Amino acid sequence: MKSSISLKKNHDFRLVYNRGKSIANRLIVMFVLPNGLGMNRVGYSVSKKVGKSVVRSRVTRLLRESMRLSEKKVKTGFDIIILARPSCNGIGFKEIESAVLHLVGKHNLDLKE
Repeated sequence: MKSSISLKKNHDFRLVYNRGKSIANRLIVMFVLPNGLGMNRVGYSVSKKVGKSVVRSRVTRLLRESMRLSEKKVKTGFDIIILARPSCNGIGFKEIESAVLHLVGKHNLDLKE
């Protein structure tokens, strides 16, 4: 079963940016805010600094896929925004997945198995 949905509203993004906790690494910045729901809401932000539209779309797809595959390893009940840095341009899936999992661990959102 899917434990996350998409975060789309500007109001929700602003709330997470203003009240959430952020931790960054070389490739991405992750903002996290508890939402009190039984699921995660995940939003992605890739600015024009990353590249042209084809590059931005590819980075967004890679981020979305890395979160989808690690969905079972992440605690539920959070609003998460993943913001891509310009260094994501030209990076492969394994590096992006590693960066996402690194920040999930830094935010203590990973489930200990």
